[in-house]
Amino acid sequence: MRVYLTADIGSTFTKLTAIDLESRKIIATAKSFTTIETNVMSGFNSALDEIRAQIGKIEFEKMLASSSAAGGLKMISSGLVPDITAKASRLAAASAGAKILKTYSYELGHNEQEEIYNYAPEILLLSGGIDGGNKDVLLHNAKMIADIDRNFSVIIAGNKCAADDASEILLKSGKEVVVCENVMPTFNKLNIMPAKQAIRDLFIENIISAKGLDEVQRMMDQAIVPTPLAVFEAANLLSTGTNKSAGLGEIMAYDVGGATTDVYSMAEGTPKKANVYLQGMLEPFAKRTIEGDIGVRYSITSLVDEAGIERITSESGQTMEQVKEWIDTCKKDPSTLPVGDQKNIDTAMASEAIRISAQRHCGFTETSYSTIGEVLLQTGKDLTGVKYVIGSGGSVINSADPKKILQKSSYEIADLNALKPLSPKYLLDKKNIFAAMGLLGSVEPDLALELMEKEFTEID
Repeated sequence: MRVYLTADIGSTFTKLTAIDLESRKIIATAKSFTTIETNVMSGFNSALDEIRAQIGKIEFEKMLASSSAAGGLKMISSGLVPDITAKASRLAAASAGAKILKTYSYELGHNEQEEIYNYAPEILLLSGGIDGGNKDVLLHNAKMIADIDRNFSVIIAGNKCAADDASEILLKSGKEVVVCENVMPTFNKLNIMPAKQAIRDLFIENIISAKGLDEVQRMMDQAIVPTPLAVFEAANLLSTGTNKSAGLGEIMAYDVGGATTDVYSMAEGTPKKANVYLQGMLEPFAKRTIEGDIGVRYSITSLVDEAGIERITSESGQTMEQVKEWIDTCKKDPSTLPVGDQKNIDTAMASEAIRISAQRHCGFTETSYSTIGEVLLQTGKDLTGVKYVIGSGGSVINSADPKKILQKSSYEIADLNALKPLSPKYLLDKKNIFAAMGLLGSVEPDLALELMEKEFTEID
């Protein structure tokens, strides 16, 4: 047998997947609680024992891993104008699989300095100004960041005319600095790949060790990557296909977690109608957003604040007292699994997580008036033509009614000008293998695509 093993070391669970290259099948899956507080190998070995109980004690031809343990890859991004370079900085960080703690724009103040200190990021992505444009903000922010008494790395991806001076300021403070190409070298033109690669390199070089993953890394055949990056690459592969096989076309994917909800869209996003004009920059074909305040366990308080407890109560069909009891239970012990009527509340929570995150991710239109009369201006991506929506994450895949949850990603009359998918088909990542397929896709893309198309089941 030729078998690959993938490992996704999450904040709560470590998930292993064994893939047989000859039969082209997933032959075993297992999970165990992640033991990041003690030795991450304890949880890994526990899951590995379960895998071997299913398939025997075989040698794996390749072992590949991703991780979001210990809070994932924690980043701050900073730019100049909120909807231009600051947005470009955030998109670059998100596409690299980071958990973006906050994005700043314009000149940093002392209060923001203190905020960054308290966030304790692992990487700060500093951008601002197109090449040849504003230099002052980048240099000012470099000085402010240099004065933060925290040990984090800084990636400079702003105006190339100020990048070297900004680097010198930061190096004098003792911080590790990487200078790469501007995330927006010319107005409204994105260039996020150099920053994305720089983030990944720093994760491999420094952060794996900081999270106690050294021993796992020594077992692997490739560098450990952030789990959201593995999912990002899997979604892109599922959409675009390979040289041998076509993908599914335009898709969206939702990973509803305990702390965050990650949203992926693989679509051009250009205006679909003749009287609609794009406002601002064209967002990338492959886009990820992370809603750090929208999760069904660790972030349940902010999710309820955003959705409204009355709405969740109505959707769940339970009493408000029951909903409040479930919220209190999750706050005390986020690892609690729902039973009985609690499952209905959990489904309502996941539904709201998707509804809110879809609203934030998808583009929208607004009416404007010009010399030619009334026109519609589009901000963000038009995702009305998306063909498939894929659901992942425990609350979705373990729900008795996952379609009810995923339907919240689609357009409703109440959405008014939101550019959400109109009539997609819904697929379920029932075995929770999205990250595993991203890892497999880095070495066997045709097999990874084949398995996703086989395993991601359509919900009737």
